[in-house]
Amino acid sequence: MTVLLSMAAFALASSISPGPVNVVALSAGAQHGFAASMRHVTGATVGFTLLLLLIGLGLHALLAHFPNLIDIVKWAGVGFLLYMAYKLAVDDGKLGADKPTRGPSFAYGAAMQWLNPKAWLASLAGMGAYAANGDGRLVWQFTVVYFVVCYLSIASWAYAGTFLRRYLQEPKRVRLFNRAMAALLAASALYLLVA
Repeated sequence: MTVLLSMAAFALASSISPGPVNVVALSAGAQHGFAASMRHVTGATVGFTLLLLLIGLGLHALLAHFPNLIDIVKWAGVGFLLYMAYKLAVDDGKLGADKPTRGPSFAYGAAMQWLNPKAWLASLAGMGAYAANGDGRLVWQFTVVYFVVCYLSIASWAYAGTFLRRYLQEPKRVRLFNRAMAALLAASALYLLVA
């Protein structure tokens, strides 16, 4: 049981900490409500745990042979984060069902994880710590534990955004909030460049 608690603690520390996926969940909750933001939450969780599982099943060996792939993921991730920051920065601040922009999506949530170097590092470090010997049972166990913890962690950010929604009824406040979230995403992207 101690290994499961250790796995859960690692997953919680990695999943609940601020990062681009959680910033988008917060923003999605604030702009579109909890139910709509759950598409992003589910996509991000499935995307991450699929990455984690594949790393555990041997993708790390492929990366060892082709280290440039990590650089490609890093640059694609930075580009994707800057694109999302731009979309938030130019948002008009109008909330509601009549808003023409698309809400959060499963695909964006999943793509964010695959383009997020933090997700790759957490996957490599986690599998290295808990299933380095390639024990399939441990790989699957860690993946299931991580799925539950990751889902609840990202959902808590979306819920926090939903709570903020009541304070964001005026377009001026929403624009200010969106620009703050855009700045956080851009800062995350710039951090990835220097890390």
